[in-house]
Amino acid sequence: MTNCDQEPIHIPGQIQPHGFLIGLTNDWIIDYCTSNISSFIPLSHTQALGNKFAAVFGTQAQERIFSYINSDTVQDVFPLEIELLNEKFQVNIHKSDDIYVLEAEPQFDKQILADVYTQTIQFVTQMNNTKSLKDLCALVAEGTREITGYDRVMIYRFDEQYNGEVYAESCNKDLEPFLGLHYPHTDIPVQARELYIKNQLRLIVDINYQAVPIFTIDDSKDKNLDLSLAILRSTSPIHVEYLKNMGVGATLTISLIHHDRLWGLIACHHYSEKNISPAVRLAAKLQGQFITSQIDIRESNDENINSKKSIEALERLTALDLPLSEDSLNVIIKMPELLALCNSGGVSIMFRNKIYRNGLTPEDVQIEALVERIEKKRAAEFYTTRKISDDFPELERSSNFAGVIYHPLGNSNHIIWYRPETISEIHWAGDPEKSIVKDEKGLHPRNSFNIWKETVKGQSTIWRQYEINAAAKYAHSLHNNLMMILLSEEEERYRLQSEILRETNSELENINWISTHDLQEPLRKIQMITSKLLSEKKGDREDPEFDSLERVSKSAARMRGLLQDILKYTRIKNTREAAEKIDLNLIFEDTLDEISEAITENNAVIECEKLPEVNAIGFLMKQLFLNIIQNSLKYASPDRAPVIKITASQEPVLIKELFNVYCSWVKFSDNGIGFDQKYADSIFKVFTRLHTQQQYSGSGIGLALCKKIMQTLGGTITAEGKVDQGTSITIYFPCDSQDTLI
Repeated sequence: MTNCDQEPIHIPGQIQPHGFLIGLTNDWIIDYCTSNISSFIPLSHTQALGNKFAAVFGTQAQERIFSYINSDTVQDVFPLEIELLNEKFQVNIHKSDDIYVLEAEPQFDKQILADVYTQTIQFVTQMNNTKSLKDLCALVAEGTREITGYDRVMIYRFDEQYNGEVYAESCNKDLEPFLGLHYPHTDIPVQARELYIKNQLRLIVDINYQAVPIFTIDDSKDKNLDLSLAILRSTSPIHVEYLKNMGVGATLTISLIHHDRLWGLIACHHYSEKNISPAVRLAAKLQGQFITSQIDIRESNDENINSKKSIEALERLTALDLPLSEDSLNVIIKMPELLALCNSGGVSIMFRNKIYRNGLTPEDVQIEALVERIEKKRAAEFYTTRKISDDFPELERSSNFAGVIYHPLGNSNHIIWYRPETISEIHWAGDPEKSIVKDEKGLHPRNSFNIWKETVKGQSTIWRQYEINAAAKYAHSLHNNLMMILLSEEEERYRLQSEILRETNSELENINWISTHDLQEPLRKIQMITSKLLSEKKGDREDPEFDSLERVSKSAARMRGLLQDILKYTRIKNTREAAEKIDLNLIFEDTLDEISEAITENNAVIECEKLPEVNAIGFLMKQLFLNIIQNSLKYASPDRAPVIKITASQEPVLIKELFNVYCSWVKFSDNGIGFDQKYADSIFKVFTRLHTQQQYSGSGIGLALCKKIMQTLGGTITAEGKVDQGTSITIYFPCDSQDTLI
């Protein structure tokens, strides 16, 4: 053999000599038998092998065994007490594949059972007085030694890699204590740990025993009896040598199983040979049950005390009533609760490329480099480690920290908790690197169990789950707080902008009032004076002053018209009248009455379908109809008489460009000069004109007024034009709240 992990310890082919073993087939043929059967009864293994059990031991013994196998008795707890060839035995029975394995030991004195019972009751009473898991384990070690009488009892606890620590101990005063010593995982190889899970009680009566071979009928190739569950199973030669090197004479080992994992062992050592009765074995096994039943409770109790402190720190932090400003981070970073939250040595927060630090933390440059590395590596929402050099070896020498909890906070912001390295000293029972020695004779366990000290650097204490949870909860709270700071600042910016806008609008209103009212008076005077002077000239166009006065009068009239249009635009913008149901046919009739002279002068023809009722404002709709029809008359083609057609519909229409549905529309189509479609949007802008003042008079506000009217109503307006063919203006009305679209 070259590797302990490959040793087939479950099929040793031998047993310990303090009992004998028989293997039965399903039809009661003795297929296996140990050579030492003759040491207990007048029968050799050759006489037993191949015979029916009843033929060798009698029908009554067979019936007792059959009844025991098929009863409700917990067979690994209470062995069968039976006479075999006039000798009393206690027999443990289990099934290995298709073989029933009978392990017989001479019957023990029953008198000690009462003492075991009394000691167990006393132990249960004392157990309730312990608070921590360590206290309980110390009590179990003491109680197990009293019940079993072994010289030394150790509670052996495994870590994640199955390195063991003597967690509690009770031993004779003349023995060197092993408490606190560590043993490498190689002391108990993988296959041994698997057997400890399957068979939770292991007994070696005399370490110097001579192994007894198991014989079978045919001894065919690859025929082996699996003794994983056997009490008498012979021990690995390497393990025997290991115990001899420690000076041990007998052992009892009880498995401590927690959540289907080997949590630890109760290891009992005696420095001479020793056997114990089934009752004592059961009592010792119960001691192990006491520990495993209490692991969760005791560890939870220990953790709850510390967890409560983290929760209290979290509550104080989240209850802080701080202003929604970046300055609040100066208060948060100095709070001692921020460190107590997860028992860290330091913490840093980055917000808007500024780093806030408290406690034992790296420098800003180191923090930035660390975050860059973490962001490239992390796969989860956060990152945590107790040994930063495992993931980033280059930081091992340059960093003054070992443990990290990192949480991103969005937009390159983050929070990091730090722990410094904890330099610890581990006391090994001998050099862990030389636990198994290989030479020309094979493998040997170490011979020296002197204390071997190892100093562990570069790692912090373990981040407990409640610490990780508390950090995550506060990181979430801080993220929300930072978002609120950003929103608050954005809101303040909007408020200032709104204030500036209000002031600007107020100034514009004053300017508009001056433009539309105060400027009207001097314009009226200019027109009055020019009219008077023109009348005095009596239309004498030969007079050079007449032309100048006429131009001044027309300019003043144009300016008054422009100011009136601006006033109309402002009135639409500031109107707050509620829309109501109006009949557009009545609006159209009023409009025709007002512009009848213009229609006659232009020889225009206006055709109109029946128009719908809509939610609108009456005077605004009249203004809109006037502007659109007057626009068509103004831009009529010189080659043909103007024709204006007004059509309408109350069918819902979707305008994809506006991502909206409108429930009715009215279209004004003319045969005028039209326009290039690329100007379809610009013609609705204030003061936008496609022609010069000399070609077509006007302020350039007409269609802008129309658009403002439709926006006020919640509708829209569009234009389609073809040069020299005409223009179509369509107004769309919003759906009423009672309209149903299918």
